[in-house]
Amino acid sequence: MREQILELLPEITNIEDKTLQDKVIACWTEAVAFRDWTNRELESIPFTLLAENIQIRFIEHVRTCCKMAIACDQVLDEAYGFRKTPVNRDYLIAGSLLADIGKLLEYEKTKDGRIFKSDYGKHIRHPFSGVGLAFKHNLPSEVMHIIAVHSKEGAGETRSPEAIIFHHVDFIDFELVK
Repeated sequence: MREQILELLPEITNIEDKTLQDKVIACWTEAVAFRDWTNRELESIPFTLLAENIQIRFIEHVRTCCKMAIACDQVLDEAYGFRKTPVNRDYLIAGSLLADIGKLLEYEKTKDGRIFKSDYGKHIRHPFSGVGLAFKHNLPSEVMHIIAVHSKEGAGETRSPEAIIFHHVDFIDFELVK
């Protein structure tokens, strides 16, 4: 399963801390196994069920947001150097790759491949199930924070620098494609 996850999300290898890499892979492995998602299904799931005719797919969205978060951090480094608010890039990448992982529990599939919000998903939105998975796999609280506050559930909360970056890139992608 490790190779399947790395094939889908090669950005995991940008995490320098190998233990953190392994924990991110473990979360993805469990989430994929929860509904026995195939790579083909993961690459065809719409990234949101909150809008009609979405052409952007789940894995594309996860990877794009991760790349945008890294790019934002790099631009800020280049512009401000040591004056910039410190960002833990490993946490930023891990949080970016895990922010929507709960959707793999929130969504369900019919035998004919239609994706819909499961009964579970009607009660537990993806930020909550994502934090649960991350907690189970002993990810740092800083990564769980990014998952927890990235969407509307985080409104009004104080966000870490990593969570601020991810929240904005996630909404850039969401707002431009919905």
